[in-house]
Amino acid sequence: MSTANRHVLSFTAFRNLFCARIFTVSGNAIAPIALAFAVLDTGGSAGDLGLVVASRSVFNVAFLLLGGVLADRYSRNKVLLSSSAIAALSQGMVAWLVLASTANIPALMLLGSLNGAAAGIALPASSALVPQTIPATKLRQANAFIQLGVYAGTIAGASLGGVLVGAVGPGWGLAIDALGFAVSAPLYYCIRISASQREVSSHFLHDLREGWQAFIARSWVWTVVIQFTIVNAAFSGVMMVLGPVVADASVGRTGWGISIAAESVGLIVGSFMALRWRPNRDMLIGVMLVALSAVPLFLLSKMAATPALMVAFFLAGVGFGQFGVIWAHHLQTHIPADKLARVYAWDAMGSFIAIPVGELAAGPLALRYGNAHVLLACAIAVIVASVAASLVPSIRRLEQRQAIRE
Repeated sequence: MSTANRHVLSFTAFRNLFCARIFTVSGNAIAPIALAFAVLDTGGSAGDLGLVVASRSVFNVAFLLLGGVLADRYSRNKVLLSSSAIAALSQGMVAWLVLASTANIPALMLLGSLNGAAAGIALPASSALVPQTIPATKLRQANAFIQLGVYAGTIAGASLGGVLVGAVGPGWGLAIDALGFAVSAPLYYCIRISASQREVSSHFLHDLREGWQAFIARSWVWTVVIQFTIVNAAFSGVMMVLGPVVADASVGRTGWGISIAAESVGLIVGSFMALRWRPNRDMLIGVMLVALSAVPLFLLSKMAATPALMVAFFLAGVGFGQFGVIWAHHLQTHIPADKLARVYAWDAMGSFIAIPVGELAAGPLALRYGNAHVLLACAIAVIVASVAASLVPSIRRLEQRQAIRE
């Protein structure tokens, strides 16, 4: 069978990568639910839970740039193998402590930091590895399947996490997360790709600067990262703090949960759309679709009813799902292969840092200006950022058929 007629999952290297990502994200969706109840079961407070979660997040962001350099220096599947082994060990120890009823907050923070560092190292490698596992003509389809797998695994894992915690306790939920990493490790080992031919620099800072130069040299890349810094601070930061507060006073907790679930459905639908709908100037359209995330922010500020919020969150999910595939495809086809992981690392830094900033700012801003005004301001900020990005010439000119290495 010719390459053109083969399904992406028929390529062994890609299939191993796809399955490894599924196991990892499914386990990681279980972990936050299980960890929250594990901390509470130790007698910890909401503040203690915040410390445990924050320790993982801080180390996750702190190790992204190191992960980018390692993934561009060495074999990416071996980087992922190592990080998965570390994550399996650290999360396995957490599960053991919880099951043995010997867990305490300092130990959970320490092991969470180790797990976060492993995840930070893995992220650039897992994204940059995709083009090495699939023919160029199948790259967009491969990215769509990876994204679909991530979203489906996240939904399935979160659902399973709630069931496990209620049925057998948080320790077993954490053990399954560790098992997911343990199963992923041999799958990464089995990925057979050609070794990088890049000459390895002896200086970490030189490699880091080289990646920054590749990132900053392309205005369409850093423009989108700035756009998502604002969008993530507003949508994933401020709204996820103020949203439940507003929901308690309007649609209720069930209505809020259903609305968030509608976003997950939208993410899957948007990813499916990206498989079929391929407009030539897809980056411009994708950037503009991100503005749909302003709709739920606006409706929350007006305390809208549950059906309206469900539709709004669904549309926001469609926009994010569509854009995610477009973004991955253009990065992988326009960034030189030996710098791709470092560009991904800088991208992730700009995106992830914004979320805790938004989360921390939400409370003080709401106390000063009120929930409705803060949410409305966030909706306006998302629209302004998206419109501004769509006006950048390099984004307007970037075409799908320009699949070249610059």
